[in-house]
Amino acid sequence: MPNKAVIHTEDAPQAIGTYSQAVKASDTVYLSGQIPLDPSTMTLVEGDFRAQAVQVFKNLEAVCKAANGTLNDLVKLNIYLTDLNNFAIVNEVMGEFIKEPYPARAAIGVSELPKGSLVEADGIMVI
Repeated sequence: MPNKAVIHTEDAPQAIGTYSQAVKASDTVYLSGQIPLDPSTMTLVEGDFRAQAVQVFKNLEAVCKAANGTLNDLVKLNIYLTDLNNFAIVNEVMGEFIKEPYPARAAIGVSELPKGSLVEADGIMVI
């Protein structure tokens, strides 16, 4: 049985359901989905899609840091969009936070996300 630990940080939004921010099993960290909640207020950030995407990556970054890694340690990233027309913007924002070589990735169109968010992302990191 692999070594398993829950990852938690006050620098990312607290779970709004029955899940952990991340779980580490051996050298792999499974990050739960992050929506653009401000960790201090637990409300959606104000602004357009870009502002939401930036907050999602800030939240993921905080969880990675709590697990002693960085966004550049991600090997898989899933991005959920309520409007696939925002695909180019999320690519730009991702490029501001993650450098090559990029993780494997999926961009998935969905009809709705928690709290009316326009974007959510989860991932897998190896440290």
